[in-house]
Amino acid sequence: MPADPPVTVSFVPSGRRGTVPAGTTVLDAARALGVDVDSVCGGRGLCGRCQVTLGERPGLPADPGRLSPPSLPETGYAGRRPLAPGHRLACAAQVLADVVVDVPEASQVHRQVVRKEAGRPDVAVDPVLRLHYVELPEPILEQPTGDAERLAAALAAEWGLADVRPDHHVLVALQPALDAGHREVTVAVRDGREVVAVWPGLRDAAHGVAVDVGSTTLAAHLCDLASGAVLASAGRMNPQIAYGEDLMSRVSYAMLEPGGAARLTAAVREALAGLVVTLCEDAGISPEDVLELTMVGNPVMHHLVLGLDPTRLGSAPFALATSGAVTVAASTLGLGVHRGARVYLPPCVAGHVGADAAAMVLAEGPHRSDALLLCVDVGTNAEIVLGDRHRVLAASSPTGPAFEGAQISGGRRAAPGAVERVRIDRATYEPRVRVIGVDAWSDEPEFARRSRRAGVTGICGSGIIEAVAELYLAGVVGSDGTIRPVDSARMVPEGRTWGYRLWEDPEIVVRQADVRAVQLAKAALQAGCRLLLDRAGVDEVDEVRLTGAFGSHIDPLYAAVLGLVPDCDLDRIRSVGNSAGRGSLMVLLSAAARREVEEVTGRVEKVETAVEPRFQEHFVAALGFPHGTFPSPHLASRVALPPPVAPPARGRRRSGGEAPSAVVS
Repeated sequence: MPADPPVTVSFVPSGRRGTVPAGTTVLDAARALGVDVDSVCGGRGLCGRCQVTLGERPGLPADPGRLSPPSLPETGYAGRRPLAPGHRLACAAQVLADVVVDVPEASQVHRQVVRKEAGRPDVAVDPVLRLHYVELPEPILEQPTGDAERLAAALAAEWGLADVRPDHHVLVALQPALDAGHREVTVAVRDGREVVAVWPGLRDAAHGVAVDVGSTTLAAHLCDLASGAVLASAGRMNPQIAYGEDLMSRVSYAMLEPGGAARLTAAVREALAGLVVTLCEDAGISPEDVLELTMVGNPVMHHLVLGLDPTRLGSAPFALATSGAVTVAASTLGLGVHRGARVYLPPCVAGHVGADAAAMVLAEGPHRSDALLLCVDVGTNAEIVLGDRHRVLAASSPTGPAFEGAQISGGRRAAPGAVERVRIDRATYEPRVRVIGVDAWSDEPEFARRSRRAGVTGICGSGIIEAVAELYLAGVVGSDGTIRPVDSARMVPEGRTWGYRLWEDPEIVVRQADVRAVQLAKAALQAGCRLLLDRAGVDEVDEVRLTGAFGSHIDPLYAAVLGLVPDCDLDRIRSVGNSAGRGSLMVLLSAAARREVEEVTGRVEKVETAVEPRFQEHFVAALGFPHGTFPSPHLASRVALPPPVAPPARGRRRSGGEAPSAVVS
């Protein structure tokens, strides 16, 4: 019998084209030509993932007769994904003549998760974990092969997966699943090698969780691993705060308290397990449906989550237990998800620059940029990255908890009722504020009504930054950080210093100690940035990106006014959200992203602020607003800066409070 004549199949949007024998299914043609068409059921007309439509090009119209008429797998299709009008199942439709086939995004394996944020690449969804449906033959006496071996053979024959090995719990569950599914099962295969889960019949949904383990806040996203869709997001405070506000206090607790490290580990793991439960409840799924997790965090958080001793990170040479990427069973961490689930943590850069910085690099992409980018994750422990496609440097700087609203009089976490925005009239020194949860300023008529429920509770990190910056621009705070008495009833004498009453009920006063706390934090951050500029041999950067749960709420103008970062064109200082969390999401959804983060982390140059001789010099110079020595021409072109305060005469006491140098020790 003569062979069927070849026909030409053209796929869009991939642009792939080739010839196949007439009668070939569209799915087989796609596989033969290397075209991206999704399928869990292996072409059995069950999952509905391989839906395609007819396309056209000049001379080749969208004629339904170019494909076989719908057959029973399509006319009787009752899968979970409805067969949309005009759609065909690629596994059932046969190519009869030259044809153009359009593969919708929903039917692509490596579909794009589009991020509408400038300067960020789309993420091609290509998770390490995939579901595969197989049908195994009944065992017979003449072939004593085990069911695990039959499963491996089916995965090799139908899915091209060689040398696949099941986890022990899969071996335990395999035969009951085969019995319940009448020899039809779906398995989850990780990295093309490990079978980590098995279910009877067809299953077409697997889920993953991406987590940013911050020293102050835990933030997580629950995703559909096939589509990349974020189904739920949640966050909560890191309970380790009860043992210390900053990282070094927690390291000290682990070092000095018997069983301290174990308590810190137990606290954060319990919180993470609770966070997963919250996500799953919000999405209407079970924690048993979670099969893959990714986590990023600074080295101390990284070690404590994994149960590694963090005490060596407390002193030079800041030795990590491991700097490489880590994959661990989720059951080892007690996260309450599917027992076959794995947790992936990207590599750490160095002893004080962790997997969160690596995730930030992946998300912001300085290594892909022609411009020189400065990326700053602002928090209790700031991670700083400077680089372009030629070179990437990183450092960390211990800014302390002031940016989180801690150790500030009237300070509050960022929660409803906390002051987050401040404006001060330059002539009258009268303030107006906005609080979290209320979209009106305090001088607007509707503010009282809208704020009645939460009230005004205190001031959070972004609020204290704006308050100090506005006081500086109004001349109440000098460039040296001293609060100076001005002609206003809002000035509050406090011994040898002054305070500024920002709010009456409850009373919120910006005190000299608050300004000093902001000075110390911002000077540490600026000094870390300057060390990287020194190492790179440059004086300024092309662009600054403020990241992190807190950094994303900083107004770039006030970041520049206070001198949190080196002077830069204000239009190129941007708050870009939680880059570490976005990087965690990228490595959850993309195997290529994991390879990229591991490669780029290996060539990041680490600058250790704790042992750099010039750090203290840069720190002292950066105490002034915006900076004690470096000019701020970009900022000065946009904002009228008060004249700098002249240093006091030798031997005379500074009016209005202590000199910044007296509080730096």
